[in-house]
Order: sequence, then structure tokens, then C-alpha cells
Amino acid sequence: MCELLGMSANVPTDICFSFSGLMQRGGNTGPHTDGWGITFYEGKGCRSFKDAQPAAESKIAQLVQSYPIKSCAVIGHIRQANRGGICLENTHPFTRELWGRSWTFAHNGQLSGYKKLEVGDFTPVGDTDSERAFCFILNALTAKYRRKPGNMSAVFKYIASLCDQLRELGVYNMLLTDGDYLMAYCSNNLHWLTRKAPFGEAVLKDQDWQLDFKQETTPNDVVTVFATQPLTTNESWHKMQPGEFTLFRQGQQLI
Repeated sequence: MCELLGMSANVPTDICFSFSGLMQRGGNTGPHTDGWGITFYEGKGCRSFKDAQPAAESKIAQLVQSYPIKSCAVIGHIRQANRGGICLENTHPFTRELWGRSWTFAHNGQLSGYKKLEVGDFTPVGDTDSERAFCFILNALTAKYRRKPGNMSAVFKYIASLCDQLRELGVYNMLLTDGDYLMAYCSNNLHWLTRKAPFGEAVLKDQDWQLDFKQETTPNDVVTVFATQPLTTNESWHKMQPGEFTLFRQGQQLI
């Protein structure tokens, strides 16, 4: 299956260290060779990099690895295709506009019967179960909320109930952000950790790289990283439980 990567931070932060570990799993230390993608938010704007090539071999991935784009919200993905062909339009993450913001989504898993999901005007561009699930969520949100709601925590709790429905169709691990909030939903494998003062060193599992975060941060920084499987060997990652969801904003857990 695919693997996910996400970040929520209270200050613009680069994700080069974590992405370097993830991209090795895209054809080097892992079998996820069917494309990759990553989306960075800068204010209300976002920029995405995608490639249908294996991440471990991609020149674009090498650019992202070495280019310290600083962001407060990031979602990344490496793909092992099971629904839909290997092509750019099927490469995660997917981004759509809702309520004047760009929403970005990535999924790890496999769904059955997904073609029956109601998507309304949110027509999928590709033919993956993942993108259709995203369109299903967006369509349900616009049906429930006729205008942008004020209570975003309630919105994400409603999204979690939609994720419960999607989980009944198969394996459904998900990351979703509007650039401000970042939500994670677990079906079977999803982990997260929060780095904050006092910062220490971290050692990547998939690459020979050790980083001392004390040299890269200030005492006020809070950075939460999400991954399908832990990316480091010497840190305590929180493993989410099946059917669990969590919501972060600026690195801090809200739910």
C-alpha cells in the first residue's frame, strides 16, 4: 500500500529531513514505486510537486529534498498503485477549492464499491478510489453546510463520521488539510509525533542522516509530523488506533 507524510507547525518549517526518509521508501527501501507527491502551504496559497516516477529515482523529488521550502502545513504521499493506472492524474495528494481555501487530501489503503460514492459536482480527474473518496467528502460538506461554517472543530468531527463510512469499504488511512487545520484518520497504520522544546537529535530509519533539532529550532517551535510508519529510530511515535481521528493546528493537538 501507499505511505503518507504530513506536518503541522506553528512556524514555517521545512520538511526536508522527513521527506528524505520517505522518498527512500519509494523504490529503495520500500516498494512504493508508482509515483509520489507533496503539497506545501504558504498562507492561503499552496504549491505541489508530483511525479509518476519512483520517488527514490525522481529528479523532482531530489529538488524537494534539497530545497528547504518552509511551511506550516504539508501533506505528502508515495504510491503503490492498487486502484487506477500509474499516471500523473492519479498521483496524490489531491487539491480542490472549498469555502475559499485549497483543501489537500492523501489516502493510504484500498476501497471496494467506491464508484457508488456520491460526488455531486466534484468530479474526479483520475480514476482512483482515493480521489473519489475525497470528492465524496467535499460533496457531503457542501450538502451539510450551505456557507462556510464558523466552528471548524465540528466540521472535522463530521468529516470523521464520513471517514467511518469510507472505512466500511476497506482500508482507509487519510490526511486532510485546508492549510490551517490538519486532520488524520486511521484505519490500520498511521503514526505521529510532536517535536518541541527541549529538542533533541533524530535518526532516520531509511537513510544515514542524523539531525540535531536544537540547532534548527527556537524554544517556541512546535512541529508535529505524521507518517504511515515511523521515520526515525530513536523517537517515540504515537500509533493511532483503528477508527481514531485527530486534529492539529499549528502543531498543537485539538482533538
